[in-house]
Amino acid sequence: MDAPSQGWYIVCYAHAIYLLNLLLAFLQPKFDPSLEDDLMADEIEEGGEATSPLPSQRDDEFRPFVRRLPEWQFWLSSTRATLVALFCTLSEVFDVPVYWPILVIYFFVLFSLTMRRQIQHMIKYKYIPFDIGRKTRYGSK
Repeated sequence: MDAPSQGWYIVCYAHAIYLLNLLLAFLQPKFDPSLEDDLMADEIEEGGEATSPLPSQRDDEFRPFVRRLPEWQFWLSSTRATLVALFCTLSEVFDVPVYWPILVIYFFVLFSLTMRRQIQHMIKYKYIPFDIGRKTRYGSK
């Protein structure tokens, strides 16, 4: 029986980091309220008057969640990245010897720190990128 295939840890690591980057872009809103608030605060500090063409009250306005990376682009980019990673495993050039547990630990640390920051941002600005399954029903019963 053949030994299990081992190697190409750098290819797998780069692929995982790229997929994490795509996932974060998919979860983030296209228009970030924290950046808008920072720009408004900077303008006020510089002595200028904060003029915004948008209404100043956000609570009474319906603002749908618009993703920074649309779903179609997310799937297309992740499929391309997977095909490139599979193609890279056909070449011995990318089979660089590394101690793989370090890469795994580093990936999980990076993932947890990044997702913690993203989840805190989502809670702060009260947006949920996924449909939890509870639909709002309109009409009388």
